[in-house]
Amino acid sequence: MGVLRDHPELALFLCLAAGYLLGKLRVGPLTLGGICGTLIVALLLGAWTKVTVSDDVKTIFFALFIFALGYMAGPQFFAHLNRGSLRFFTLCLIEVVCVVGIALGLAGAFDLDVGTASGILAGAATESAVVGTATEAIGKLSGLTQQQITQYQGHVATAYTVCYLFGLITIVIYTSQVMPMMLRINLRDASRELWEKMRGSGGGLEADEREALPGLVGRTFLVTHADGTTVADLEHRLGGRVTVEAVKRGSKVLTPPPPGFTLTLSDLVLTVGRRSHIIEAGRIIGPETPAVPGLDTPLATTQVSLTDKAAVGTSIDTLTREHPEFASGGVYVTDVLRGDQNLPATPETVLHRGDVLTLVGSRSGLGKLAAKIGATVRNDATDFVYLGLGIACGSLLGQVVVRFGDVPLSLGTGGGCLVSGLLFGWFRSRTQTFGAFPPQAATTLKDMGLAVFIACTGLVSGPQAWPLLKQYGALLPFAGIAMVLVPATVSLIVGRKLLKIEKPLLIGAIAGQQCSTPAITSVTQVAQSSVPMLGYTITYTLSNFLLPLTGPLLVGVLGA
Repeated sequence: MGVLRDHPELALFLCLAAGYLLGKLRVGPLTLGGICGTLIVALLLGAWTKVTVSDDVKTIFFALFIFALGYMAGPQFFAHLNRGSLRFFTLCLIEVVCVVGIALGLAGAFDLDVGTASGILAGAATESAVVGTATEAIGKLSGLTQQQITQYQGHVATAYTVCYLFGLITIVIYTSQVMPMMLRINLRDASRELWEKMRGSGGGLEADEREALPGLVGRTFLVTHADGTTVADLEHRLGGRVTVEAVKRGSKVLTPPPPGFTLTLSDLVLTVGRRSHIIEAGRIIGPETPAVPGLDTPLATTQVSLTDKAAVGTSIDTLTREHPEFASGGVYVTDVLRGDQNLPATPETVLHRGDVLTLVGSRSGLGKLAAKIGATVRNDATDFVYLGLGIACGSLLGQVVVRFGDVPLSLGTGGGCLVSGLLFGWFRSRTQTFGAFPPQAATTLKDMGLAVFIACTGLVSGPQAWPLLKQYGALLPFAGIAMVLVPATVSLIVGRKLLKIEKPLLIGAIAGQQCSTPAITSVTQVAQSSVPMLGYTITYTLSNFLLPLTGPLLVGVLGA
């Protein structure tokens, strides 16, 4: 114990390692996750060793976490502030009103201190960020001694841990098992049906299925009918729907051949395009041949951030129809990345500004398209100038205090960095040519920042954990369950009866309003489809902004 007290960094990283190991344990469809596991280990270790960690460490790592969270969510947060997303925004408001209202009601009925009430809200809403914003707000309350502040901050962590565990189990089972029965649907069949509707006549694929006949193909032909035809004329005869990627004459290979290059008998031509058009190419060029060594040209892949104003708000199908370069260049949209969420690239998927599209096709076709619809994403290194400036601006914003009567409210460092992250992430998404923050780096910083903050909080709060559990042992599980069931049930009724949201999307959206990644993972596994993810991404983005702000709000009201 003496070694851990003398070297708190050892205790800190021990909590991370043991916590994430605990978080990997699975019981049926449930796993605690690394954050909850870390907090449990930290509370136990803190109670045993009484390790002290500087508050500055918590503040710095929480600022890193909350800025990265806002940065990743920023583009989609502002994209969802429109009439089309209003019905999903309603679900997020239901979540906020219900959890804050229930927390205030429990605080009044059971005379809870501000820390316990805040921890109940954070845990039951399964939103770890509230732990940080509430803890910071408690530290700024006037009229409290340092001992009371430490005690209440410890209560936040303890109440969060218990309520999170019961809230997590409830939301996973409720969304993946109970809600489909309440809606009288087979989630797998309903998701597949909606997928087919979104894809038009394309049909749907199971999670483990692949197209037996992919649309984009490359074929080699021996020139017997196109003798004397230039490459440009040949592509024109094929309606601009097939590209000539390479020509082999003897031992010489041209990749790509110039448009004016004239084909002669016995030339070998590599073409790329849709399968139906390639069949037509064989009739015009000559017989198909086996793959020729040295002639094969790999398809290129590039990621493009959508910035074309005319394309924003349109579907992938409309985008491909309005840009003939897709057909002529043999280019396909294979993936859509919105923030840190991968969306199914169906013809009906509506695109937002800042969406990162993965384009696959011939290199010449990609070159023509990228500049027309957006900017090629360059995320090879983090722009620390942009990152540092964003966090500094967020910290300054968090110091602003606004008074509502006698109640002083401020965003704090956490809330300020969240708003700053949203704005800086949105501004970056406008062109994607500056302020690089690779998704892998942002995710690592977000996860690391939250994990270290949670570990610090747990280590300091350990001594207060057991007394609180003895005092409110039965209340905390009840609160964790109730604060999930009430907003989720209200959202289910409102979503179907008033908002008319499609059932698979509604279930995903309710998991998103709860910011529950385990819930949407379980839902997509039951559905064997990513369709519910389309509803999840909207509410998840909005709730990730709204729920952290409830921490300072609740603390301000109860501490007044």
